[in-house]
Amino acid sequence: QVQLVESGGGLVQAGGSLRLSCAASGSISSINTMGWYRQAPGKQRESVAAITSGGTTSYADSVKGRFTISRDNAKTMVYLQMNSLKPEDTAVYYCNAEYLNGMSFWGKGTLVTVSS
Repeated sequence: QVQLVESGGGLVQAGGSLRLSCAASGSISSINTMGWYRQAPGKQRESVAAITSGGTTSYADSVKGRFTISRDNAKTMVYLQMNSLKPEDTAVYYCNAEYLNGMSFWGKGTLVTVSS
């Protein structure tokens, strides 16, 4: 089992920046991919960014060039640097960890609100 705790959400004006953090604990050695998802009011949860155990990153088209996912060397922390934020980035952001066998774990989420 993996426990994930997100932090760093808040209220920011359009054009501003926020850095989200996700602390992972538990059976983290089996984690293959970690990522960030978001869910806006009335919308489905969507993938924002992901990073594999090998360091390969991927991003949703809507955030490419603005968001950067990274992690620490111990692979216990994953970050999402969000720049040039837009009102449409407003959502609850969730950290996700996934094993190779597909087992997936979620944090409780952190709210990001971008005002226009």
